[in-house]
Amino acid sequence: MDHRALIAGMTDAQRADLTEKSDRKGLVPLIAHFGLIAFFGTMIAFRVPGWPVLLIVQGVLIVFLFTLLHETIHRTAFKTVWLNDLVARVCGFLILVPSDWFRYFHFAHHRHTQDPDNDPELVGGKPENLFEYIVHISGLPTWWSEAKTLISNATGQCTDPFVPANGKAKVQREAIVSLAAYGLLLILSVATGSGVLLFVWILPCLLGQPFLRLYLLAEHGRCPLVANMLENSRTTYTNILVRRLAWNMPYHAEHHSYPTVPFHKLPDLNRLTKDHLGSTSQGYREFHEDYLAELRDIPGSR
Repeated sequence: MDHRALIAGMTDAQRADLTEKSDRKGLVPLIAHFGLIAFFGTMIAFRVPGWPVLLIVQGVLIVFLFTLLHETIHRTAFKTVWLNDLVARVCGFLILVPSDWFRYFHFAHHRHTQDPDNDPELVGGKPENLFEYIVHISGLPTWWSEAKTLISNATGQCTDPFVPANGKAKVQREAIVSLAAYGLLLILSVATGSGVLLFVWILPCLLGQPFLRLYLLAEHGRCPLVANMLENSRTTYTNILVRRLAWNMPYHAEHHSYPTVPFHKLPDLNRLTKDHLGSTSQGYREFHEDYLAELRDIPGSR
């Protein structure tokens, strides 16, 4: 069964229940996520004993705002549209991924999932040997790509095929405002001699990015290049802490199969799809062990 047949086979009541959005169910984890960022940021700022260790925790919390950005650009994190858009802008700013541009990027990814010619997530390919794997996991190519995208967009040189002609001005304004805000924060930090932003935001993001890369690689890595969302996307069964941190996006095949289902309903959708899933892993350790085992079989990867 493919994802279209599965959804078509649902009753109207099932579809209505699965796609019901809620501000309350979005605000509770939102407050918890940003509350933890504020808490650990304060601990770091005041240099409590052992604060350097907290840099990694803070970094993981911040970079995993990517999963909240993802949910809000779908406008499924909250019932209220403007709240989705506001949270998307805040999250995008904190992790260097402008939300308007990312919406175009991500929706193209949904339209062409695992299509080598049209899926923007496949540009550059996935790691095919151990060296590429290590470089990818480091997060350095990600930061470089995001910086280049911001500059290209701000200077009106956006050539991404998924950004429509009537969206280029919006994407450019967004990039200009973002770069101006980053510049202002840098000037204020230098002028005041403060290293707070460096230790509470920038350095933690650099340390946290590898964890996000490890997580994201499992979403489609080594999945078949087919149109069926139940096969071309992976559901990774993991513990509740990872599911909460990632806004239930480990249920990724479910999300791709039915993108209008909000994060808090994905476990319900999983109960309907689990017997039809073609790509699953029992945890991220299992996924990466399998991935690395395949890399070792590639000529030249030793």
